[in-house]
Amino acid sequence: MEIEKRSEPRNILDQYCSVEFSISSREPVYLFKIRDVSSLGTGILVKENSAVLNYLNVGDVLDMRYNPAKSPDLPKSVRTEIKHITKFDNGPYRGYYLVGLLLLRGSGD
Repeated sequence: MEIEKRSEPRNILDQYCSVEFSISSREPVYLFKIRDVSSLGTGILVKENSAVLNYLNVGDVLDMRYNPAKSPDLPKSVRTEIKHITKFDNGPYRGYYLVGLLLLRGSGD
């Protein structure tokens, strides 16, 4: 049996369906569906030519708004760390980056 090495459990996908954030007050709000597409963990898929990649760096901590998977639940703001930015060179996600997200506990709980 393989031991789970991810820093964020998969149940984030059960709680939230998308995440939105803005880099600054002058930048647009970006909205992404939350994905679990690799062994690298939960994150968002970003097209390789997206402007948001110019502003994201591993280790950045951003306030992100997580939208619930169940409609009666309210969105939740959580400080989130960018854990990795990994390019897909092959397969169905070729031309995209997986931006790994780590929800920081104690924020919004």
